Amino acid sequence: MRLAVAAAIVLAALATSVVIRRRRAGDPPTQVTRNVPSQLDRADFPEVDSPWLVAVFTSATCSTCADVVAKSRVLQSDDVAVLDIEYTARGDLHQRYAIDAVPTLVVADGDGQVRSAFLGPVTATDLWAAVAECREPGSVRAPGESCSGDNGAV
Repeated sequence: MRLAVAAAIVLAALATSVVIRRRRAGDPPTQVTRNVPSQLDRADFPEVDSPWLVAVFTSATCSTCADVVAKSRVLQSDDVAVLDIEYTARGDLHQRYAIDAVPTLVVADGDGQVRSAFLGPVTATDLWAAVAECREPGSVRAPGESCSGDNGAV
Protein backbone atom coordinates (compact mmCIF):
# COMPACT_ATOMS: atom_id res chain seq x y z
CA MET A 1 0.00 0.00 0.00
CA ARG A 2 2.78 2.43 0.88
CA LEU A 3 4.50 1.67 -2.39
CA ALA A 4 1.33 2.45 -4.35
CA VAL A 5 0.90 5.79 -2.54
CA ALA A 6 4.58 6.70 -3.15
CA ALA A 7 4.26 5.79 -6.83
CA ALA A 8 1.10 7.91 -7.14
CA ILE A 9 2.87 10.89 -5.55
CA VAL A 10 5.85 10.51 -7.90
CA LEU A 11 3.57 10.27 -10.95
CA ALA A 12 1.59 13.35 -9.82
CA ALA A 13 4.83 15.29 -9.35
CA LEU A 14 6.05 14.31 -12.82
CA ALA A 15 2.73 15.25 -14.42
CA THR A 16 2.76 18.61 -12.64
CA SER A 17 6.32 19.21 -13.81
CA VAL A 18 5.40 18.49 -17.44
CA VAL A 19 2.39 20.83 -17.28
CA ILE A 20 4.47 23.65 -15.76
CA ARG A 21 7.22 23.28 -18.40
CA ARG A 22 4.69 23.42 -21.24
CA ARG A 23 3.04 26.55 -19.83
CA ARG A 24 6.30 28.36 -19.25
CA ALA A 25 7.22 30.45 -22.28
CA GLY A 26 10.73 30.01 -23.53
CA ASP A 27 13.14 32.88 -23.63
CA PRO A 28 12.61 35.00 -26.73
CA PRO A 29 15.39 34.93 -29.30
CA THR A 30 18.00 37.64 -28.99
CA GLN A 31 16.93 40.77 -30.81
CA VAL A 32 19.48 42.88 -32.65
CA THR A 33 18.78 46.58 -32.17
CA ARG A 34 21.63 48.27 -34.04
CA ASN A 35 21.41 51.64 -32.34
CA VAL A 36 22.58 54.80 -34.05
CA PRO A 37 22.75 57.91 -31.89
CA SER A 38 20.82 60.96 -33.05
CA GLN A 39 22.90 63.38 -30.99
CA LEU A 40 26.51 63.45 -29.79
CA ASP A 41 27.82 65.58 -26.96
CA ARG A 42 30.73 67.36 -28.61
CA ALA A 43 32.30 67.71 -25.13
CA ASP A 44 32.93 63.94 -25.32
CA PHE A 45 35.38 64.71 -28.13
CA PRO A 46 37.59 67.51 -26.73
CA GLU A 47 40.27 66.96 -29.38
CA VAL A 48 37.79 68.06 -32.05
CA ASP A 49 37.08 71.71 -32.73
CA SER A 50 36.11 71.48 -36.39
CA PRO A 51 32.54 72.17 -37.55
CA TRP A 52 31.97 68.55 -38.64
CA LEU A 53 32.78 65.27 -36.92
CA VAL A 54 32.91 61.89 -38.58
CA ALA A 55 32.92 59.42 -35.69
CA VAL A 56 33.56 55.79 -36.56
CA PHE A 57 32.72 53.36 -33.75
CA THR A 58 34.91 50.30 -34.31
CA SER A 59 36.44 47.17 -32.82
CA ALA A 60 40.06 46.08 -33.21
CA THR A 61 38.91 42.63 -34.33
CA CYS A 62 36.69 43.92 -37.14
CA SER A 63 38.23 43.99 -40.62
CA THR A 64 35.25 45.89 -42.04
CA CYS A 65 35.84 48.56 -39.41
CA ALA A 66 39.40 49.11 -40.63
CA ASP A 67 38.09 49.55 -44.18
CA VAL A 68 35.48 52.12 -43.10
CA VAL A 69 38.07 54.05 -41.07
CA ALA A 70 40.46 54.10 -44.05
CA LYS A 71 37.73 55.46 -46.33
CA SER A 72 36.70 58.08 -43.80
CA ARG A 73 40.28 59.31 -43.18
CA VAL A 74 40.27 60.82 -46.67
CA LEU A 75 37.59 63.25 -45.46
CA GLN A 76 39.90 64.75 -42.80
CA SER A 77 40.30 68.51 -43.29
CA ASP A 78 40.17 71.78 -41.34
CA ASP A 79 36.36 71.54 -41.43
CA VAL A 80 35.96 67.78 -40.92
CA ALA A 81 37.49 65.79 -38.07
CA VAL A 82 37.58 62.01 -38.34
CA LEU A 83 37.82 59.91 -35.18
CA ASP A 84 38.23 56.16 -34.86
CA ILE A 85 36.46 55.29 -31.61
CA GLU A 86 37.75 51.77 -30.99
CA TYR A 87 35.88 49.72 -28.38
CA THR A 88 38.76 48.62 -26.15
CA ALA A 89 40.18 52.15 -26.05
CA ARG A 90 36.86 54.03 -25.71
CA GLY A 91 34.27 51.51 -24.56
CA ASP A 92 32.80 54.28 -22.42
CA LEU A 93 31.64 56.09 -25.56
CA HIS A 94 30.26 52.90 -27.11
CA GLN A 95 28.20 52.40 -23.94
CA ARG A 96 27.18 56.07 -23.62
CA TYR A 97 25.78 56.10 -27.16
CA ALA A 98 24.43 52.51 -26.99
CA ILE A 99 26.52 51.34 -29.93
CA ASP A 100 25.77 47.64 -30.32
CA ALA A 101 27.11 46.98 -33.82
CA VAL A 102 30.34 47.98 -35.52
CA PRO A 103 31.26 49.68 -37.66
CA THR A 104 28.83 52.48 -36.92
CA LEU A 105 29.73 55.77 -38.59
CA VAL A 106 27.99 59.04 -37.77
CA VAL A 107 28.39 62.49 -39.29
CA ALA A 108 27.66 65.16 -36.69
CA ASP A 109 27.52 68.93 -37.03
CA GLY A 110 29.05 71.47 -34.64
CA ASP A 111 26.14 71.10 -32.23
CA GLY A 112 26.50 67.32 -32.19
CA GLN A 113 23.36 66.61 -34.18
CA VAL A 114 23.84 63.46 -36.23
CA ARG A 115 23.08 64.39 -39.82
CA SER A 116 23.94 61.10 -41.50
CA ALA A 117 24.90 57.59 -40.39
CA PHE A 118 26.00 54.24 -41.74
CA LEU A 119 25.95 50.78 -40.17
CA GLY A 120 28.31 48.19 -41.54
CA PRO A 121 30.35 48.51 -44.70
CA VAL A 122 30.05 51.67 -46.78
CA THR A 123 31.36 52.61 -50.19
CA ALA A 124 33.69 55.57 -50.41
CA THR A 125 31.31 57.21 -52.88
CA ASP A 126 28.31 56.94 -50.54
CA LEU A 127 30.31 58.17 -47.56
CA TRP A 128 31.85 61.13 -49.35
CA ALA A 129 28.50 62.07 -50.93
CA ALA A 130 26.77 61.96 -47.53
CA VAL A 131 29.37 64.24 -45.94
CA ALA A 132 29.26 66.61 -48.92
CA GLU A 133 25.47 66.78 -48.69
CA CYS A 134 25.58 67.45 -44.96
CA ARG A 135 28.16 70.22 -45.37
CA GLU A 136 26.46 71.80 -48.36
CA PRO A 137 22.81 70.79 -48.78
CA GLY A 138 21.76 70.41 -52.40
CA SER A 139 25.26 69.57 -53.61
CA VAL A 140 24.41 65.90 -54.06
CA ARG A 141 20.69 65.46 -53.48
CA ALA A 142 17.82 67.01 -55.31
CA PRO A 143 16.52 70.31 -53.94
CA GLY A 144 14.14 69.73 -51.05
CA GLU A 145 15.82 66.51 -49.91
CA SER A 146 17.71 66.90 -46.67
CA CYS A 147 20.70 65.31 -45.04
CA SER A 148 18.97 63.90 -41.99
CA GLY A 149 20.41 60.41 -41.60
CA ASP A 150 17.89 58.87 -43.99
CA ASN A 151 20.44 58.14 -46.66
CA GLY A 152 19.26 54.57 -46.98
CA ALA A 153 22.29 53.19 -45.21
CA VAL A 154 20.72 53.14 -41.79
